[in-house]
Amino acid sequence: MKHIPEVRSPFNACNSSMQLTRAADYAVRVMVHLANLPDEERGLLPDLARATDAPESFLSKVLQALTRAQLISSRRGKAGGFAILPAGREATMRQVIEAIDGPICLNVCLDGGKDCERKSWCPAHPVWARAQRAMIDVLMSVTVSAMAAKAPAAPNLPRLHAKRAQPPA
Repeated sequence: MKHIPEVRSPFNACNSSMQLTRAADYAVRVMVHLANLPDEERGLLPDLARATDAPESFLSKVLQALTRAQLISSRRGKAGGFAILPAGREATMRQVIEAIDGPICLNVCLDGGKDCERKSWCPAHPVWARAQRAMIDVLMSVTVSAMAAKAPAAPNLPRLHAKRAQPPA
């Protein structure tokens, strides 16, 4: 196979619209972090922001979306904070990303809605379809718990986690 040199352009700085959003990246980071917390601990926003290198105000919105997607739970008060739910531990990277950004779609002709008029004769369509399928397959192949199991120990950050309130016996 002939080597094709990389084309240098102002766009090589990864400013592509195909780039993962910052919110989705933070979502994956925080899910892995929460999956590594002991069962009796809940992560507090300042600690989660520090552990994921995310601004608190932005991470707060990400956590809200993950809560709405029922991947994590949120609780206010003295024993409050965020905890991963069983569904969150078994969620795939695709599910985490789609909880934040919605369905993954490389091109409008692949969005599953109205068919593209060019689909039957467009030479790019099968390439877009294969690329999207490959990306989705990779994102579906790994769960949050699998990533958490491979995560290196986090740097020594001050622990602000709250103990989970134990249900009455």
